[in-house]
Amino acid sequence: MKWRTGIWSFLLLCSILFPTQGLASEKIGASMAITDGIGQQVEVSAPIEHVICSGSGCLRLLTYLKGQHLVVAVEDNEKRKDFGPRPYALANPHFKGMPLMGEFRGNANPELILGLNPLPQVIFKTYPNDGIPAHVLNEKTGIPVIGLNYGNLAHLREDLYASLRIMGKVIDREERAEAIVDFFEKSIADLKSRVQDVPEAEQRTCYVGGVASRGAHGFRSTELAYPPFIFTKARHVATADHDAGAKNTHVDVAREKLLEWDPEVIFIDLATLNAGGQASALSELKNDPVYQELQAVKSGEVYGVLPYNWYTQNFGSILADAYFVGKVLYPERFQDIDPSQKADEIYTFLVGKGVFNEMNALFENIAFQKKSVHF
Repeated sequence: MKWRTGIWSFLLLCSILFPTQGLASEKIGASMAITDGIGQQVEVSAPIEHVICSGSGCLRLLTYLKGQHLVVAVEDNEKRKDFGPRPYALANPHFKGMPLMGEFRGNANPELILGLNPLPQVIFKTYPNDGIPAHVLNEKTGIPVIGLNYGNLAHLREDLYASLRIMGKVIDREERAEAIVDFFEKSIADLKSRVQDVPEAEQRTCYVGGVASRGAHGFRSTELAYPPFIFTKARHVATADHDAGAKNTHVDVAREKLLEWDPEVIFIDLATLNAGGQASALSELKNDPVYQELQAVKSGEVYGVLPYNWYTQNFGSILADAYFVGKVLYPERFQDIDPSQKADEIYTFLVGKGVFNEMNALFENIAFQKKSVHF
């Protein structure tokens, strides 16, 4: 009996000397070192239950990872009714009612952030040097800031994948991150496989106008490395005079050049409708005598596509547009594809809800439609 009494006395002494040790490690969890997208070492404590997203497209990536329930506040653009249709936001209308953490494009407000309840454990930041730089935001809040390179589906796909994997590791969604990467890769492979044996002589010349870039633009605004063209072997006429492999591939082309190139098919990025009045690409095509001479306008080969950019690149819409472009250019190779249904299939996987009809209604229901702009 004495030895039993001795053991219980020892255990009681340990509980007095170290009363919360076991509970603390369970509550606080393990420390995790993360190398973020800009090469800085960031230490966070898991599990992560509260986060905020700063910067263009950051909340989009978190939504792809099914981590939107972790968000405790949003940027001002998420609360505005007029900011424009973004699939991740349409699928999560509750974002509009969430607390404010600062302005969009990375202009986070440290005072607002420190007044949040609960406080975020981590701040994710795309375009780390925009607005308040990542290191400054960390200094002003004391909260770990993880910088992310947004990437794209053309020549910076690995940056996008790395960011998804970093976010996935932080919020314990690593399997989901890999599923998204796999989804993108399989979708791109499917698109390319459908057109891989199209001879160069049968590749139609195309142009996409009205592409947004920090706001709505007119017909001369285009994207050189436009993934829907790259994935479907469409010959983008604007690359004749520009380098599609350049880092910044958004350009405004000369009006006279468009007449010289004279594409067979024109696609209009419907973000241009936000320009309003006579400034939109559709209005320009209808009212400018020079554009009326384009063969695509005369033959009625003008089509509406979903926005490439709207608070930076909309990856789901880009894939959906690629299937529509393929259907227009090579209908026999895309017989099994209904573009609107394919769009909803993509949106459902990425943001949890098919939102094509809701998107299309905000663009006068002309997405994935032929649009007459001839006198």
